[in-house]
Order: sequence, then C-alpha cells, then structure tokens
Amino acid sequence: MKCPYCDYIETKVVDSRPTDEGQAIRRRRECINCGKRFTTYEKIEEIPIIVVKKDGNRQSYDRNKLLNGIIKSCEKRPVSINDIEQIVDDIEKTLSNSLEKEITSVQIGEMVMDKLKDLDEVAYVRFASVYRQFKDVNSFMTELKKLLDEGSKTRE
Repeated sequence: MKCPYCDYIETKVVDSRPTDEGQAIRRRRECINCGKRFTTYEKIEEIPIIVVKKDGNRQSYDRNKLLNGIIKSCEKRPVSINDIEQIVDDIEKTLSNSLEKEITSVQIGEMVMDKLKDLDEVAYVRFASVYRQFKDVNSFMTELKKLLDEGSKTRE
C-alpha cells in the first residue's frame, strides 16, 4: 500500500479490525519511510447487477427501488420493516450467488411475489396487481383464484 504522504511503497499494518458488521476490515498502517499513520478499508468487491426492464432498457440495480415497491405493497398491513428488509436481503443474496451480471425485472418481480405470498397474501395481491399490470377485473380474479386454490391445497 502506497503512503499517501510520501508515496513510499512499503507500509506495515499496525492494527486490523472488522467494521460494518463484518462486511469490511479497517486497517491502521504505518509508512516504513516517513513513519506517518493512515487508515485503509478492505471490503469485498461487489459485481454490479444490471436490471433488464420489460422494454429492453438496462439500469443499475437499486436496492431502494425494490425496498420502496415492497413497502408500498405492505402499507397498512401487519408486516414489519425488518421482514421487508429480510426479503430484499434474501433477493440480493440470490442475485449475487447467481453470478449473473444481468437479470430481468420479471425475474426480480417473481422473486418478490414468491416471498410476499408466504409473508402476507394482501401485500402479494397488491404487488402482483402493479407488477403484472392487470388489464381488467377478470385477469385480477384469475390471480386471486390461483392464490385461493394454493391456499386450500396447503390446508388439506
């Protein structure tokens, strides 16, 4: 690591500590040449994920966009923000584990609906109504019937 003061190449690590709940390492370093100390941070390099929209446009994955969409579908429902953040965390973990650099918005939407179906059926229907862009009442009723059929199968 190059010293920011004298540009000397060699430094020694004086102290290392985990930070950000173990997501990064903070290192105190000392320059071999000038003796000055400075701090560096080491963290895992994250591969940026590109979301391919339905119209073919591409944009960077945005956690807040996903989080806000789920929060909106869970408004006035007994769903905690911790549960919502856990959904987003699970989806992000799935995305990063897939090692794909691009993912479609359709795939992300399906992941959200799978998670919401188990968490809160009303939130699931709300999300599905926006995500699937129901054109009329019949397509909305078809989705509700699927949900009711799945619910009756799990109760048997």
